Amino acid sequence: MKILLTGSSGFIGQHLRPKLEQIGEVFDLKSDLLDYANVTQEVIDVNPDIVVHLAARTEVEQSFYEQITFSEINYVGTVNLIESCCKLDRKPYFVFASTMEVYGWQTVSDEIEAGRVPDVIPAFDENTPVNPNAPYAVAKLGCEAYLKYANRAHGIDYACIRQTNSYGRKDNDFFVTEQIITQMLKNPNECNLGYGEPYRNFIYIDDLLGSWMAVIQNQKSCAGNIFCVGPNEPIRIKDHAENIAKKLGWSGTINWNTKPKRHGEIYLLNSTSQKLTNLTGWKHSTTYDQGIDKTIEVWRKNLNA
Repeated sequence: MKILLTGSSGFIGQHLRPKLEQIGEVFDLKSDLLDYANVTQEVIDVNPDIVVHLAARTEVEQSFYEQITFSEINYVGTVNLIESCCKLDRKPYFVFASTMEVYGWQTVSDEIEAGRVPDVIPAFDENTPVNPNAPYAVAKLGCEAYLKYANRAHGIDYACIRQTNSYGRKDNDFFVTEQIITQMLKNPNECNLGYGEPYRNFIYIDDLLGSWMAVIQNQKSCAGNIFCVGPNEPIRIKDHAENIAKKLGWSGTINWNTKPKRHGEIYLLNSTSQKLTNLTGWKHSTTYDQGIDKTIEVWRKNLNA
């Protein structure tokens, strides 16, 4: 089996590639996704059975300031890849990295922003209406729609994974979990963060890889579907930071709201992976505490802290 992988140098790609090598021959896409001619030629040369499309700009906050770049890379680049696959006689199974950000602004966000937190925080699933509220999310939802079109028009099997906030990075502290950990390890006195009130759910890298492999290896049951990957364990960012501080024994001051206000901040993103579990049997195996402990240990070693 031939597998064409995009984004092999990214956070997920680095970890997923060895697992893909256990089930097939893996080819890394080398062409610029915006170069349609070269992408098409590369796809034809590989003639893959499966395309695993991870490549994207994923810094949601930055997409508010680089709207055109994010739209081109994340949407146009994906369309180029899909259209290249349409030229093959035997169409590949196209597995796409979408995002939970497509849910965007929901009514419950208004409640949380106003300080009225519901007793039970809802979990978004595949039937929750989408309402993207960032250029990054709009582009990802557009890709989902294009895959549905390609399926109807050209018979391409596809699956989309609406990923939640992942963590467990070893060499990138841009994202919130790693950012909190590294700031606290570097500075015993203070930590500068953005909003503290929004709720998010988090998935550790090992579980995220498991969900990807479940979708990739179960084409018959997963094709034509969109999947959330949970876990349904929402936590307020302030509480998330306080948990990390306790684990580190850090007693400094967290300075909130120190970053530029994000246009239309989303106060709740939380999802359930029940659909994927029902179809494939895959389940989360890493608890929140286990994942945070592992990530802290990595950064202690990286920073010699």
